[in-house]
Amino acid sequence: MESVVLEAEVLEALRGCYDPEIPVNIYELGLIYDVKVEPSGAVAIRMTLTTPHCPAAQSLPGEVEARVKEVRGVTDVKVEVVWDPPWDPSRMSEAAKLQLGMD
Repeated sequence: MESVVLEAEVLEALRGCYDPEIPVNIYELGLIYDVKVEPSGAVAIRMTLTTPHCPAAQSLPGEVEARVKEVRGVTDVKVEVVWDPPWDPSRMSEAAKLQLGMD
């Protein structure tokens, strides 16, 4: 499968992951900093959380990994949680800001 197509499917899978306290998916929230898809199907994701004390800190990275592993053509997934740069609301998409009434 072509890397561009696989990357689009990985991003779609990420849009199915939600922070349990915010009714917006983690991609639109701006929690996904980087997604690299290798021709081999290996995927590397750099992500953050809204705060290091986020109740989902233990579960969300595992959910991201599990959802991406379900994508046909993905052979391996590595999820790295980073805190630099720190997340702030400016990272949210316009759609997320509208959905949360922050426009």
